[in-house]
Amino acid sequence: MHISLPPSLLSFLTCFHVVAAITSYPNLFVDPNFFLNKALWPKNTQLAEDAIIQGAKDLAVQGPWAVTNKTILPPNNDTHTYYSWPPYAWPDCSKVGNKTVLTPEQIWVTCPYVTRDGEFNPDQHLVNNTGAFMALADTIFYNAVSWSITGSDSYSKQVITLFSTWFLNPNTYMKPNLNYAQTLRGPGVQIGQHTGVLDLKCMAKIASGVLMLKLGKNSDWTVEIDNGMKNWLREYIVWMTTNTLALQERASTNNHGTFYFNQLTALYLLANDWAGANATLQAYYSGIYQNQILASGEQPFEAERTHPYHYRAYNLAGMITMARLAGYIGWDTWSLPTKNNGTIQKATDYAMSFDPAASNESYALNEMFYVVGDVASKFGDPSGKYKAFLAV
Repeated sequence: MHISLPPSLLSFLTCFHVVAAITSYPNLFVDPNFFLNKALWPKNTQLAEDAIIQGAKDLAVQGPWAVTNKTILPPNNDTHTYYSWPPYAWPDCSKVGNKTVLTPEQIWVTCPYVTRDGEFNPDQHLVNNTGAFMALADTIFYNAVSWSITGSDSYSKQVITLFSTWFLNPNTYMKPNLNYAQTLRGPGVQIGQHTGVLDLKCMAKIASGVLMLKLGKNSDWTVEIDNGMKNWLREYIVWMTTNTLALQERASTNNHGTFYFNQLTALYLLANDWAGANATLQAYYSGIYQNQILASGEQPFEAERTHPYHYRAYNLAGMITMARLAGYIGWDTWSLPTKNNGTIQKATDYAMSFDPAASNESYALNEMFYVVGDVASKFGDPSGKYKAFLAV
């Protein structure tokens, strides 16, 4: 089998010494064959390997994580049901007519909630299944990579424990749906929103880690675990391809749609359903992708948001993951143009031209580093502009 170097793997492996601890990217897929074939690794990666291993250990001691570990239950009162609140939803109690100060619990069912784009409501963390899943994905990925580096089953056993706790253990498993993800609080019936599908955007990281163990024929990944995973995936894929909330997210033209398609592609790859993965990639690239990048490189559906610098980088991260997923099954979509002749590289160059401080987004500068590193690794840097950007 010919294995190509995944985009940005060179920077991923060799630049860890300049990153504080482990970086949690919003979305990431790495061809597991690369890590399993050390002959493909660039030289002088010892610092990177040491950082990955230490990061894997640091993350693992914080787990395991379970969807059942929450004190506030969804409206169906089922602790196995994934539950979250939308990050930008705020209560408007100005017209509810209360005579006394409302408790938080009263606010949740009395006051209508309105969206303030880009303004995080800190109480979303009271129900933190979202944060738990992100931590789970990071820890599975980095422990799988650490197993490939060291061959030590201490790391593969961590992956098994983490995966089984979230997906398989009868006492702690997550039911395979997102019916109450990003539930909008307020009076009346409370149900999830299609935007909640984004909560599991890190599924591609889990796919990378699990596929690493499976392709590496790790003995800890047993037939029983594999069958349990396939059963869970079968039900969740049905939900992702038939449920109204999921289909609404699929139709989203911005980053939400991008992350829907790469989550679904990753699920199909985990299920060893390459036909499903191919169909999903085809649907994305012939569908919403066609309108996501203009000839200038602008991403119109991200530019209209209140934090355009962040969202340009965010959607680029999703599109890069789509290109990586496609590359895993033999497609090269990195230079595939949209109908307006936009490409990932053009979108990256355009996003780099903005000063994040101009939109009060200085915090988001480091979000572009990952994107720029990927693009430089894929296309080269003859003018030195990517190196100059990363040196900021």
